[in-house]
Amino acid sequence: MALEPKIFSGSAHPELADEIANYLGLRRSDATVKRFPDGETFVKINENIRGRDVFIVQPTCPPTNENIMELLIMVDAAKRASAQQINAVIPFFGYARQDRKDQPRVPITAKLIANLLTAAGVNRVLTMDLHAGQIQGFFDIPVDHLYAMPVLVNYVKQKKLAEDLIVVSPDVGGMKMAYAYSKALGTDLAIVAKNRVSATEVQALNLIGDVEGKNVLMVDDISETAGTLTSAAGLLKERGAKRIFAGVSHAVLNEQGQQRIMDSPIEEVITTNSTPFAVGEKVTVVTIAELLGEAIRRIYEGESVTSLFDIG
Repeated sequence: MALEPKIFSGSAHPELADEIANYLGLRRSDATVKRFPDGETFVKINENIRGRDVFIVQPTCPPTNENIMELLIMVDAAKRASAQQINAVIPFFGYARQDRKDQPRVPITAKLIANLLTAAGVNRVLTMDLHAGQIQGFFDIPVDHLYAMPVLVNYVKQKKLAEDLIVVSPDVGGMKMAYAYSKALGTDLAIVAKNRVSATEVQALNLIGDVEGKNVLMVDDISETAGTLTSAAGLLKERGAKRIFAGVSHAVLNEQGQQRIMDSPIEEVITTNSTPFAVGEKVTVVTIAELLGEAIRRIYEGESVTSLFDIG
């Protein structure tokens, strides 16, 4: 008889780990994770995991470095406790935007994180909506890359927001993602060209497409300061858009981002609980616990996860 998998959580987002465990009909496994006064992380796994498949849920959101180090230490603890297979469940993959050398003498930090996870003893990675899809190739172990699109699209359909709708990419780099949403919803596509002034300031320059008299769904993978979304929303309103919504895979919203959304023409930001920072008066959170839980079940039972990409 096969032993049931063990679901552990770091301190980044235990609520999501509990939801995933509940979906699987399990309880979150017991581990002690704490900080020493000097800032060092201590981990102790408080139950027998010898020969078990272990899934450690830990989005590497802020504080990013602490959460990454905590994940690595938990992996090492599981490895030394003779776990059969160690799966890192990273709904939000920090450092994903540092995926290439775009200027001289800079690191490719996403590759470094991949190396660290593999060296620590991770056998498989389960993640969602990587900022750069090629990060999958940074790993020499299997990576299951899920998408939030089915969950967000189903919400849009259930709320009947698709009437007179056009999908907009708030920058040229997100065109592929926006096209996938437009295809799933059966809508037209438009693109906003932007200029990044600084890490927190974005200027929307031009619009490719017609949004006059239409409801708009902007789609993006990550939003922190909401500069890209709110700048694009202002331009779309000027060009005659009626209602403006945003669909974001990962909302890592700080106070500035929350305030910008409140002050913008955006009516609702639809996002997932991939991080605990998806908060705000105009923010609606759709859970990905079922998506991740089903992926974990299929990985554990040796089934395909391909059908999880289908739109319901």
